[in-house]
Amino acid sequence: MKRLDVYDPAMCCSTGVCGPTVDPVLVRFSADVKWLEDQGVEVRRFNLSQNPAAFVENEKVRQALTEKGETALPLLLMQDQVIAGGEYPWRAALAEALELNDTTTILFSPAVKELVAIGAAIAANCEPCLRYHVRAAKELGVSSSDIASAIEMAAKVKDVPHQAILKLGARLTETYHEPAADSGPSSRSAVATQTL
Repeated sequence: MKRLDVYDPAMCCSTGVCGPTVDPVLVRFSADVKWLEDQGVEVRRFNLSQNPAAFVENEKVRQALTEKGETALPLLLMQDQVIAGGEYPWRAALAEALELNDTTTILFSPAVKELVAIGAAIAANCEPCLRYHVRAAKELGVSSSDIASAIEMAAKVKDVPHQAILKLGARLTETYHEPAADSGPSSRSAVATQTL
């Protein structure tokens, strides 16, 4: 049976769902650990705050901590060989290191990342961002039609709240009535307050 030893940095638990905020990296890695176990891999996890002796007992872990400090963590060892350090690897990297078949399709490719960034640039009205990410997308081989589709989609998403606020403005102005000419400033503000 294949075995993976994970040496986690100091934390209250390995799930990523405790504390005031959820750590998406830990949540993702916990799901990957479950997947590894489903593939028949024995996964042992050691937490620096709860199992400090385990970090001292393993020579490779002790050496990594001596050289890099806690930035070496998390440290992943397979059959006592370091396969990753400093960050939690993605499932595809784990599958490759452990020689497993990963049937997960990774859709968030560099090209898709650039299309998302193009949409974000449109939403933020950031011209330099848009120029940069369009150029980066083209360098990755993204077609002009796909880039145009991303821009069109972002514009549609952005236009929904814009149209909603314009409709609200129209509704508010239809219910607003100017006070009579002899009304003073206080009466005018009172009418405005009532209708808004």
